[in-house]
Amino acid sequence: MTMSRRGFLGSAAAISLGFGGLGCANRNVIAPAIPTWRWFGPLLDDPDGIIALPEGFSYRVISRQGETMSDGFFVPARHDGMGTFPGPDGMTLLVRNHELALDGDAADGAFGADLRLLSRLDASQLYDGGTSGVPAFGGTTTLLYDTVGQRLVSHHLSLAGTVWNCAGGPTPWGSWVSCEENTERGGDRFARDHGYNFEVPAGLHGLPVRPEPLREMGRFVHEAIAVHPPTSIVYQTEDISDGLIYRFIPKVPGQLARGGRLQALAVRDQPSLDMRNFDGRDIEPGVAMDVEWIDLDEVEAPDDDLRYRGFAAGAARFARGEGIFYGERDGRGEVYIACTNGGEARKGQIWRYYPSAQEGMPGERDQPGSIELFVEPNDGTIIENADNITVAPWGDLVVCEDGTGDDYLIGITPAGEIYKLARNLTGNGEFAGACFSPDGSTFFVNMQLDGWTLAITGPWGARL
Repeated sequence: MTMSRRGFLGSAAAISLGFGGLGCANRNVIAPAIPTWRWFGPLLDDPDGIIALPEGFSYRVISRQGETMSDGFFVPARHDGMGTFPGPDGMTLLVRNHELALDGDAADGAFGADLRLLSRLDASQLYDGGTSGVPAFGGTTTLLYDTVGQRLVSHHLSLAGTVWNCAGGPTPWGSWVSCEENTERGGDRFARDHGYNFEVPAGLHGLPVRPEPLREMGRFVHEAIAVHPPTSIVYQTEDISDGLIYRFIPKVPGQLARGGRLQALAVRDQPSLDMRNFDGRDIEPGVAMDVEWIDLDEVEAPDDDLRYRGFAAGAARFARGEGIFYGERDGRGEVYIACTNGGEARKGQIWRYYPSAQEGMPGERDQPGSIELFVEPNDGTIIENADNITVAPWGDLVVCEDGTGDDYLIGITPAGEIYKLARNLTGNGEFAGACFSPDGSTFFVNMQLDGWTLAITGPWGARL
């Protein structure tokens, strides 16, 4: 099925997909890469050397690291995960992560090289001020963008004092969950423990927010989250080579800070299954495997051993879980999970999890969810190390590569055809934070190491 624009605009967190699967006879070639002109035309080099796009498409760099924001703080560096939300007067709100640490260059943070702007924050607005007066530099910024006039209206610091805010995900109740990809303990450079999720409401008031770690969602090397709208269950990825896939069942739907139960994904009747497929023989694409979820204890894991204890209890092991999103096809929920280093060639995998009709309830024992290997290219010329993923208004998956420096935005059609949508011409790191505006007109993406956010427009309707 091809998704309508109306269906896409219905929910930023519950997106309908039209994928029929990417199965094949040769497991090393999931689907042939097709010429880009088949959909949008060949990629044309940009005279400014920033991004190659098809003819008829254009971009604006709407935010650069080091610029002064509307609140007087500086735009932090290392733009990463990002989500969009409906804003006032038909505009778009973006909440954007910044993957920074405490021991980085202060000039990359929001407060200036000499930290002179730090005094503008109340202590309650800074999660970790460090042990020597140098704060953790990670966090989020919130941007208001006018997609009609194609202009940035305002931008503000929205979360401060966290570290390595890599990705995250939007919630159906209008917030962004920002994930720390670091498990540093307090006591040396840091004043507080890290490795948590933080929730940032998608709005312009009360910024920066008072940072509250969502402790019961677990302390580990977080990457991204996706929410199951019918239940508010949150699926989480762990960006480490022997990580798990987690599920958090909140006590109160839509209120993550009230706590809940953390579990890890296991394949039924195959305890401690290695899903990384490093030898190329373990798991074939398209084979559905029933799932069960294992309860975890001591989820704040002071020894950073949650994944080890989960695996020993029977949870499945994955290779660097990164991008994740929830969608629906023909009324059935689907969760897509990118594992950046999975597969025999370590070029990455994308998994598909089908939640149970009784997800998170006792009835799922008799009606289990299932997981299958959806994409494993084992060929860097097709897809190299899928990271952030999103879905376009026309139903195709858009994948951000995080490979060896020649990185693309990759499209995958519902029929499983793979094409290149854009190319990073700077040779300077990954694409990140791919997402579309709620009105479907504008595609936003970050070029991480350059510290730029781009707004891309063009004839997207060619694929509707």
